[in-house]
Amino acid sequence: MFGMSELAVILLVVIVLVGMKKLPELMRAAGKATRILKSEMKALNEKDAKAHQRQHHTSRAARGTTAKQHKPSGRS
Repeated sequence: MFGMSELAVILLVVIVLVGMKKLPELMRAAGKATRILKSEMKALNEKDAKAHQRQHHTSRAARGTTAKQHKPSGRS
């Protein structure tokens, strides 16, 4: 995606804009944000997989069966 020269220029610009003293703090925050994003994506994928599995299991179990209709009791 980026070559070494492009990365060096980007790093130089970041150092100039942020400053050497703030750079470690900035990198720590970026790493923390990346870890949070990865864990949220993993949780979302697991949730989707469980929902898909549940839907597949429900539709497979329902084949060949008939649904019973619920009759209201007439009371309000």
